[in-house]
Amino acid sequence: MITWEPYDVVVVGAGHAGAEAAAAAANMGAKTLLVTMSLEAICQMSCNPAMGGVAKGQIVREVDALGGWSGIITDRSAIQFRMLNLSKGPAMWSPRAQCDKMQFSLNWRHQLENTPNLSLWQDEVTDVIIRDGVACGVRTRMGIEIPSRAVVLTNGTFLKGTIYIGLSSWSGGRIGEGAAASLSDSLRAQGFEVDRLKTGTPVRIDGRTIRFDRLEEQPGDADPQRFSFTDTPRLERQRPCYLAYTNEHTHDILRTGFDRSPLYQGRIQGHGPRYCPSIEDKIVRFAGKERHQLFVEPEGWTTNSYYLNGFSSSLPLEVQMEALHSIPGFEEARIYKPGYAIEYDYFPPTQLSYTLETKRVENLYFAGQINGTTGYEEAACQGLMAGINAVLKINGRPPFILNRTQAYIGVLIDDLVTKGVDEPYRMFTSRAEYRILLRQDNADVRLTPLSHALGLASDERMARVEEKNRHTANLSEFVCSQSVTPIEANPWLDTLGSPQLQQKVKLHNLLLRPEISMEQLRTLSPELEAQVQTLPDTLRTDIVRATEISLKYQRYIEKEQEVAERILKFENVRLPHDMDYFALQALSYEAREKLTKMRPATLGQASRISGVSPADVSVLMIYLNQASE
Repeated sequence: MITWEPYDVVVVGAGHAGAEAAAAAANMGAKTLLVTMSLEAICQMSCNPAMGGVAKGQIVREVDALGGWSGIITDRSAIQFRMLNLSKGPAMWSPRAQCDKMQFSLNWRHQLENTPNLSLWQDEVTDVIIRDGVACGVRTRMGIEIPSRAVVLTNGTFLKGTIYIGLSSWSGGRIGEGAAASLSDSLRAQGFEVDRLKTGTPVRIDGRTIRFDRLEEQPGDADPQRFSFTDTPRLERQRPCYLAYTNEHTHDILRTGFDRSPLYQGRIQGHGPRYCPSIEDKIVRFAGKERHQLFVEPEGWTTNSYYLNGFSSSLPLEVQMEALHSIPGFEEARIYKPGYAIEYDYFPPTQLSYTLETKRVENLYFAGQINGTTGYEEAACQGLMAGINAVLKINGRPPFILNRTQAYIGVLIDDLVTKGVDEPYRMFTSRAEYRILLRQDNADVRLTPLSHALGLASDERMARVEEKNRHTANLSEFVCSQSVTPIEANPWLDTLGSPQLQQKVKLHNLLLRPEISMEQLRTLSPELEAQVQTLPDTLRTDIVRATEISLKYQRYIEKEQEVAERILKFENVRLPHDMDYFALQALSYEAREKLTKMRPATLGQASRISGVSPADVSVLMIYLNQASE
């Protein structure tokens, strides 16, 4: 066995979780090694070529605000940008960017290769070195032993991955790439619980054979925004996406393959994602629907490859092809790569603490799909948090934990650790109780000061947030103090179909009307427009948007903040780590079992564990009050 030089942190796997973990650890000053089975596949977009979406876009903005790189890399690789849900309130607005998948991977590799304190190594990790219950390095397929003070595992779908297409199956982490065969077995031998999940992907189609004139074009935004709060390049040109639809004939063709489906023949045991089902799942679960919407997405600037979002399948190839040819626009389509399902090992995340450190082995962290999540964005934020906390732990510093009132990241990790998963976990806005506080536009204000205090977010990032806050406060004060008369406003209000004024009012009062925006208000008030023009060019759009949201939704924001502060009282009530729950006979037996297993750090965490009732929480409160007397 060859022994290498020691590292502070070794990160295993270079997907979205591993890249963020390694970058965070290195940027916080830790000597870091990133080990991957393929340097050519760093942050590969193995599923859809896009970042963001509903709730996922909020996560990318939060990663960026914390000093991560996913937002910056997305902006550098984007080929289309859309802000979703603009017809709803700002709590629901979600950015999404279509990316050049090859450029995305290359941009990430370039960033990692040029990050100080970070080294890369191509190899397969077969074992974590554990001594006296502490992770202290890894062993690789090449016979190398690499010592480290902490280990972060981000192996994605590669742990004993098996690929399925019809009756065919073989070992693999992605089509064309091998699986990691040994690591999950070695951890199972250490007492870790291991289970199986399933995901899938659709065909990739040669765009030269698609009849785009038979599809519905879906262009990007006329004025595309950016993901990062830094001054990344603006998207000057965009590629359109398209909409297509299946039909009853398509569904009939798909049903002919059910007798050879690995899903319906019981060969796949793992649960698949409920909210991103295969096309065969859809026609069974939604048998009454005559058609299903499909999204036709380009995979880059210089490739003809298109991703057929919504058409994931593991049916036999000939069935996939026949069904594809029955969809209008795809009658003559040729494919580059078939759809397939993949089943893989994961570690139920109730085995983790809130730092993503495992409870069983100290200084060992899990992040990404091995925790039962799905999606690049969910993986990236876990990697970032694991990398941060690994460095804090080895340096004897307090952990960095976000709660549910601070970030979608806090919601995600709390859900994983307290509730576990029985299917691949995907983030939705509905999972967050405080959506209006956790908007995509204010992620920098919420999180950059926290990250800057850790030494991760740069001084430049922090200065930008302070400048944004200062100008937003000044512009808000101006809108609340500047008046407009009926003579000035009423002709303008008539054009908007808005009620006329009877007396002089502040601009703020007009802004509270749902049909009036800041952009419209600027056309009414030359003074307001002049004030806006004094704002820094790079921040002007963000400041105007932040001002409008803070004033227009002030009462809703304040109300939600009050509720969050009341709930936080439970989060601040600490539970002893060595508490003997079985000694509290007033607790239900299920609660005693769950609390003993989960070891929640606070009463708030205990209250969200499945099986712990409000009555059990009351028992704990009484016990803690008596113990403090």
